[in-house]
Amino acid sequence: MHTLTRTTVVTAAPDAVWQIIGRFGGLADWHPLLPPSMIEDGADPETPGAVQAFSVNGQVVIRERLLEKSDARRMLSYTIHESAVPVSDYVATLSVHPHDAGAEIRWTATYEAADELVPGIEKHFGDNVYATGLNALEERFARPAQGPSGKSSWGP
Repeated sequence: MHTLTRTTVVTAAPDAVWQIIGRFGGLADWHPLLPPSMIEDGADPETPGAVQAFSVNGQVVIRERLLEKSDARRMLSYTIHESAVPVSDYVATLSVHPHDAGAEIRWTATYEAADELVPGIEKHFGDNVYATGLNALEERFARPAQGPSGKSSWGP
């Protein structure tokens, strides 16, 4: 079993962050690299068992199934239901936790894959998907620039 983890801290309240990232069918709303997904069979995207399909040029490239979602715990877990990526038993969790500076966002996964494929999987999911999404959230929740008085423009 292999583990993949990427985290970031943003200067926003955990609930505010969760409002942006906590929708299973809404990854493309905040992630700059992911195409919009479609929830299959009219399922409720907030109910475990829902499957979202990501398509590029009309071809489904990955399907993910929601395993668990908790707004109270600000977390959702999903599995890859179908993909060309050579992994099995892939379970990812996206979660938001309180932090002294605001909120910590964690995107983690466990999976099975041949050892020689792990560096490529780390690059694909860890760097291209997870880190890019987390970087976009850092930018989205960045504090406003300091004004001439040295105070931020959003308040004291």
